[in-house]
Amino acid sequence: MKQWPSQSFSRRASRRKTIKNIGAKLILYLMLIGLAFVFLQPFIYMLVNSFKTYTDVMNMSIKWVPREGTLENWKLAAEAINLDTTFFNSLLVTLVSTFGHLLSCSFVAYGFTRFRFPGRALLFGCVIFSIVVPIQTLSVPLYMLYSNLDWIGTYLPMIVPTFVAMGLNGGIFVFLFRQYYLSLPSSLEEAAALDGCNEYSTYFRIILPSTGSTMLVAFVLSCAWHWNDYFEPGMYINNTKKYLLPQMLPSMYDFFEKLDVNTTQESLEMAMKYHTGVIMAATLICVIPLLVMFLFLNNKFIQGIERTGLVE
Repeated sequence: MKQWPSQSFSRRASRRKTIKNIGAKLILYLMLIGLAFVFLQPFIYMLVNSFKTYTDVMNMSIKWVPREGTLENWKLAAEAINLDTTFFNSLLVTLVSTFGHLLSCSFVAYGFTRFRFPGRALLFGCVIFSIVVPIQTLSVPLYMLYSNLDWIGTYLPMIVPTFVAMGLNGGIFVFLFRQYYLSLPSSLEEAAALDGCNEYSTYFRIILPSTGSTMLVAFVLSCAWHWNDYFEPGMYINNTKKYLLPQMLPSMYDFFEKLDVNTTQESLEMAMKYHTGVIMAATLICVIPLLVMFLFLNNKFIQGIERTGLVE
C-alpha cells in the first residue's frame, strides 16, 4: 500500500522525538547517578573498607573490591566501642529526649499559634534566636548551671531541657509545629468549645492527634540529631560506662593500644592505619540504626515535610 508523504514525514518526526526523549532521559540519569555517587561515596568507602583485611588495606592496588573479605573487623569494632552498653545508652537518651521534644514543642507551638498574650512576639523571637545561635556559644553558662545542679556525669542535661521545648534544636521543632498549626482552621476549636471541651481537652483530643505527619518529621529529625550528637555528651558525660556511641569512636585509640599489630616500635598512628577496617566498621555500626529508620520512614517523612509548609 502506498504511503502519503505526510504520513512518512509524521513517522520520521515521531521517531526523532522519541530518540530525543530517550537521549534526554539518558543524560539526566547519568547526571543523577554521578550526583548520587558523590553523596554515597563516603558510605561506600566505609562499607568496602570495613571488610578489608590488613593485607588489603596495605595493598594500594585494591580500592573498591576486597581481595580477602573478613568479618573480624566487625567483631573487633563491637568490642572496641563496647556495643552492648553504649548502644543501650544512646537508645535511652535518644528515645526519651525525642519524646520530650514531641510533647513539649508541640504544646508550646500551639500556645504561640492560638493564644494572644503580652510578650508573645518577643518570646517567639527568642525561639528563633535559639535556632540561629549555636549551642557552643552557650556551653560555658550551661555547664556552670548544670554543675550547680549536680547534673554533670548524668544524662539529665541532655534530657530535661527537651521537656521544656529547649535542648538540642528545640526551637526548630517549635517552629515546625507552629507552621502546621497555622494551616489548621480555627473552626476546629470552635466546634470543640461547643461540645464542652476546654483548651487542654481541645489540644490533646483534637489538635494533637491531627499532627501525625508533622510529628513523624519531628520524630525522625530529633532521633537523628540526638543519636549523632557528640558535643553535648562529650561536655557532660565523663564516665566511660555512660558513654554514648559517638563518644566511643575517639576512644578507640585506647583500644588499639592493647592490640597486637605485629609491630614492635610502631606509633599509635600507624596502628590506627593498620586497623582502618575496624574504624570503618565501628562508624557503620553507629550509622546503621539511622539508615534502617530512614529506610522504613522515607516516604512518610517526605510527605510530612511537604505538609508542614517548609517547602512552599
